[in-house]
Amino acid sequence: MDKPLLEVRNLKTCFYTEDGVVPAIEDVSFSLGKGETIGIVGESGSGKSVTALSVMRLIPYPPGKIECGEIIFKGENLLAKRMDEMRRIRGNDIAMIFQEPMTSLNPVLTVGQQIAEAIQLHQQLGREDARDKAVSMLKSVGIPSPQRRVDDYPHQMSGGMRQRVMIAMALSCNPELLIADEPTTALDVTVQAQILELMMALKDDLGASVMLITHDLGVIAETADRVIVMYAGKVMENAGVKELFRRPAHPYTVGLLGSIPNLDEDRARLQSIDGIVPSPFDMPKGCRFHPRCSLAMDICRNEEPGFVSIADGHDVRCWKYA
Repeated sequence: MDKPLLEVRNLKTCFYTEDGVVPAIEDVSFSLGKGETIGIVGESGSGKSVTALSVMRLIPYPPGKIECGEIIFKGENLLAKRMDEMRRIRGNDIAMIFQEPMTSLNPVLTVGQQIAEAIQLHQQLGREDARDKAVSMLKSVGIPSPQRRVDDYPHQMSGGMRQRVMIAMALSCNPELLIADEPTTALDVTVQAQILELMMALKDDLGASVMLITHDLGVIAETADRVIVMYAGKVMENAGVKELFRRPAHPYTVGLLGSIPNLDEDRARLQSIDGIVPSPFDMPKGCRFHPRCSLAMDICRNEEPGFVSIADGHDVRCWKYA
């Protein structure tokens, strides 16, 4: 069996604040194979974006710090790399599509300049060749009149167009791993579908692996091979996408799936999960989900569960299966 392209082992990232140390993610472990798409889902505050930024080593220090764990990419631990080595890896071997293109793109540089910058840095091309490659990338992501739009500034483009520019920038150096942090947030449904279809088509063309972060389980069902369900900074369930939708194990996963609209079911109201994600300053004792769980037992309130394998490739953190 081929070695995974990416292995994350027991990752813990904290933020040091005036009010104390905040563990944003704890004991996060997963692997991603070559050409595979893994989806990371969960409510806001679950630790999805911090996981992605930790893999990229983009956690701002201070106040953030990766406390422990390993991030093995192509057999090498990224946490042991110097920052100059990481700068050569970012954008070239690992690229990221950030959540909000309007704040991620530089407003005083044209989109062509921003795409060409990465190409010049990593592919050692001259200015004209890099500009030609930028035009080609804009064309590949479906932007009309790319020879003209390459000289546009971000504010001259719609939200969907800016997101296409972000995808063009991320894929300009043919990365082996693409991290997409909620790439369709704030876009209308039609544009969402176009962006996802485009991203997956380009991923197949390049043979890249994708880490897709989203709160939309419908997107996961259409695009992912495996799913990681996160809650309050921890992985609660890890399974293949078909297995997860067919046999969700963790009560949190069941709640997330129950909140999806289904035209085939005669339900007067959508199901919901009572309560909110706990504050990182006040994590509950025991299982972090127990204050919102209708199946909580005494042990759930006092002891934190470990991971249990309930099927081949299907792991869950719940006392129900211990």
